[in-house]
Amino acid sequence: MPDVSAAPDGPGAGRDWFARPVLEVARDLLGAHLTVRAADGAVTVRLTEVEAYAGEVDPGSHAYRGRTARNAVMFGPAGHLYVYRHLGLHHCVNVVTGTHGRASAVLLRAGEVVAGQDLARRRRAAAGVVRRDVDLARGPARLTVALGLDMSYLGAGVGEADDAVRIRPGAPVQRWRTGPRVGVSGDGGDGAVYPWRLWLPDEPTVSDYRPAAPRRRRATGP
Repeated sequence: MPDVSAAPDGPGAGRDWFARPVLEVARDLLGAHLTVRAADGAVTVRLTEVEAYAGEVDPGSHAYRGRTARNAVMFGPAGHLYVYRHLGLHHCVNVVTGTHGRASAVLLRAGEVVAGQDLARRRRAAAGVVRRDVDLARGPARLTVALGLDMSYLGAGVGEADDAVRIRPGAPVQRWRTGPRVGVSGDGGDGAVYPWRLWLPDEPTVSDYRPAAPRRRRATGP
């Protein structure tokens, strides 16, 4: 776990803010500022794209078939991070929502880096090619690299005074769009039933939509 002796400045959403229905939290995360402070500095991202996952009632969720060692954090109290490696290639970060004992989480898909750009660029350049600032946190893998998030943050708390990760909601957004979740196969990828990808319109940091490959059978979201 990272050193949290110097938490991000400014008030953040407390644990109770996340203990609400997952779609409510997902909507309210749009436009929120997410700050991660680590030993090498702090980076802040304004969230522009998220996806909601509702656990055992959601065929697109990692928790659809129940609790496992991998997804156990999703069943814990709200306001903690569920981090996993997607296909063994990169990390994705989610915020647990809802009621303790019932899994749900919001995948943080993309955002605009609004503070700590130099550090975000260095992290991204070390992980691969980055051509434009708009791409620094465009997509869930790029977002975690820019913020310095990895498996060491699994279960980390969000929002309390001594947390390294802080989310500060802004004013409620007036316009957002919804659609099918990216890369989710089977029933969970049906955008008519689960239009649970939410994003801010006209934002260049929002990632491109890609459907799941036909051969993919397991859930790709939290």
